[in-house]
Amino acid sequence: MNKKIFALQADVCKALAHPIRMEIIHLLREEELCFAKILEATGCLKSNLSQHLKIMIDKGVLKVRRDGQCRYYSLLSRKVGQACQLMHEVLFQNIKDQQELIKNI
Repeated sequence: MNKKIFALQADVCKALAHPIRMEIIHLLREEELCFAKILEATGCLKSNLSQHLKIMIDKGVLKVRRDGQCRYYSLLSRKVGQACQLMHEVLFQNIKDQQELIKNI
């Protein structure tokens, strides 16, 4: 396999590697949301949220649609939400396994 593919994949993963960005993906899994709704849900500063959204758009994770003065954001692919959900499940399985190990010590 071409090593360039792995570099591109790593870039996308870097775009996801922040708690606020993971929260944004979680929010957008079911519906597109306007900037104000994402701002309210995350509690970010406007400028900070704008930076996070721009990174995810630039890396092909999100798309934006303008409607008048409002900007609406959605996942470019539902598979991004599915991938993040799988990572979430792996995390919880690891926590469960660790708790079981501690209990048996």
